[in-house]
Amino acid sequence: MNRKNILLSAILFPAVMAFAQQYGGMWIPTELNEKEMKDLGMKISAKDIFDPSKPSIKDAVVQFNGGCTAEIISPQGLLLTNHHCGYGQIQKHSSVEHDYLTDGFWAKDMNGELPNPGVTVDFIADIKEVTGPVLAGTQKLTGKAAEDLINKNLENVKAGFKLEPWQKVVIKPVYYGNKYYAYIIETYKDIRLVGAPPSSIGKFGSDTDNWVWPRHTGDFSMFRIYADKNNKPAEYSKDNIPYKPKYFLPVSIKDKQENDFTFVFGFPGRTTEYLPAIAVEKIMTEIDPAMISVREVALKTLNEKMRTDNETRIKYASKYASVANYWKKWIGEVEGLKKSDAVGKKQKYEQSLIAKNPQIKTTIDQLNQLYTEQAPYALNRAYYSEVTRNAETLALANHFLNFIQTYEAGKMTDQAMASFKSRLSNIYQDYSGELDAKVTAELLALYAAKTPEKFLPNNFSQLKDVNRNLEIVEGWSKNSVVTGRGSINGATTISNIDKVFENPKELIKNLKNDPIIQWASAMREAYMTTTDGKYAELQTKIDALQTKFMTQQMATDKDRKFFPDANSTLRVTYGQVKGSNPRDAVYYGYQTHLEGVMEKYVPGDYEFDVPKKLVNLYNAKDYGVYKDKTGDVPVNFTATNHTTGGNSGSPALDANGNLIGLNFDRQWEGTMSDINFDPRFSRNIMVDTKYILFIVDKYADAKWLLKEMKIVK
Repeated sequence: MNRKNILLSAILFPAVMAFAQQYGGMWIPTELNEKEMKDLGMKISAKDIFDPSKPSIKDAVVQFNGGCTAEIISPQGLLLTNHHCGYGQIQKHSSVEHDYLTDGFWAKDMNGELPNPGVTVDFIADIKEVTGPVLAGTQKLTGKAAEDLINKNLENVKAGFKLEPWQKVVIKPVYYGNKYYAYIIETYKDIRLVGAPPSSIGKFGSDTDNWVWPRHTGDFSMFRIYADKNNKPAEYSKDNIPYKPKYFLPVSIKDKQENDFTFVFGFPGRTTEYLPAIAVEKIMTEIDPAMISVREVALKTLNEKMRTDNETRIKYASKYASVANYWKKWIGEVEGLKKSDAVGKKQKYEQSLIAKNPQIKTTIDQLNQLYTEQAPYALNRAYYSEVTRNAETLALANHFLNFIQTYEAGKMTDQAMASFKSRLSNIYQDYSGELDAKVTAELLALYAAKTPEKFLPNNFSQLKDVNRNLEIVEGWSKNSVVTGRGSINGATTISNIDKVFENPKELIKNLKNDPIIQWASAMREAYMTTTDGKYAELQTKIDALQTKFMTQQMATDKDRKFFPDANSTLRVTYGQVKGSNPRDAVYYGYQTHLEGVMEKYVPGDYEFDVPKKLVNLYNAKDYGVYKDKTGDVPVNFTATNHTTGGNSGSPALDANGNLIGLNFDRQWEGTMSDINFDPRFSRNIMVDTKYILFIVDKYADAKWLLKEMKIVK
């Protein structure tokens, strides 16, 4: 089918196109459709992208700190990722005196680069399909017997790999357990902050523009990988040297044209493209709205304080951004699922499968029954998990409850104790017991109001009144070890956590008398008794049927190209630079410019302020080589690449494998692409490399970094 016919089909037959996945998908890099990529304009080969036997692009792409993607852009291990991916590290180096969040940070040379204990990057050295040995002997088994044999086989397969001391192997299933792949991983642990623009550039537009196009955000930061004298992974040491990569990405500052080929290489987190219609309906009408409502309350309460108190703004900046990110994503997801008629399309697709294979009807009927039965438990699970995550006082209480259980079970090793203290310390570093008392009071009221009484602890209904709650929770909070406002052994969890844990028995006695612990324990017990087991039991049955349904789909629909759902493993997605027509009479161009930043500029506004130096550069039109054919500096652009969370920081590459952009978001109208990729609406959003280098060069005057790079003009 030629491109003209593909576009015509997208207009006339959207229900079919939604499942044809033309130019969509997240492909394992060892299984690329090279012909289709070249038909779209790619000039390099699939081997140039991924080759375990010699340097290739995959050697420049890493998973950053377990959640984002980053790429190497110099022969000295210079690493580029999103500002929001490095935000936590920028925040930890910030203080009221040195506010790098507000002012930005740029090392003057390598000696000024800042270490980040605990931050890691993972390289993928190789990928091997291991389906055969993992599933060996399981063909006639079901349930726990099959699971046990698979687990045994997994250990045997892992043991069969010959690894270097700095390598590990991770095996992950795809297609709901129909295939398995092994990933050989090399982890580097000395990662230093090199540079970051101020938040007024790196986070420009903040929450208002998040997930929205047109976008004007310089969402990038720079780090460097350090290694030992042999170029191997090592813990932080002043004697470590910059890592010498097998491959680094040339950085292109050529102009982009609509329909130019582009591909994104990274670690997408999770998608669920092959769910049955009823599962999508439950997400759209019940689960997402529940999670949205919880985060909405938490964000409103935090925002009121952050707007009036600078210290709170800095302390809660990363946390607030994290909570807001998926809150807004879920809102867009619900709207996108409705607009794209995802449920209706899936229902039609299921009927088309049944017409070809009547046995699928039994599978669909069973899935419908199980999802309906699971619905009330799934909804309570959504509320409980979001409340106990976003009310940090309850989250802390649950950590302490885990500590009590572990200690009283006689399983408290030195390593476990260190882990508990480390986890708690990380939370307390950016926590205010007084502020979170308000958040907790609000969320307890929401949980009491939204949850059927059969799922609640006794007497929980008394917490429906927010004002009364605030008085109650504040009373609990003032003298609680949990909130860090009460002391034990003369210390608090915030001032000296080691001293608090000196006498575990005394600490546990204190905790058991703490009303915060008592309420958290009652909530947990009610949840575990009424919901957790039943939800898990039904989910096990659903998972088994989903595996069967996946097998049936792949065997029945021979015309559909099935890509594996994302699971945080290395993937390639490809498409074209393209604008969009998200709704009637609305067209978005594919490129934004610095002029658009100035159009949004609101002096003093926490989302749309602009640094004076950037204003001066704009007024002087001091753009150097970074302007495009319009005479302006391009800032962001969109394309049809299929991305998700985890692709943040992923390199966007051109037909020759040069870096042209840095992926950081998706267009609001297409955020449902995790569940229902629709080529009409789904666009990924990238920072243009011209803007990145413009900021590094003209704004930060960090020309020493440009000298490291190979810049393609």
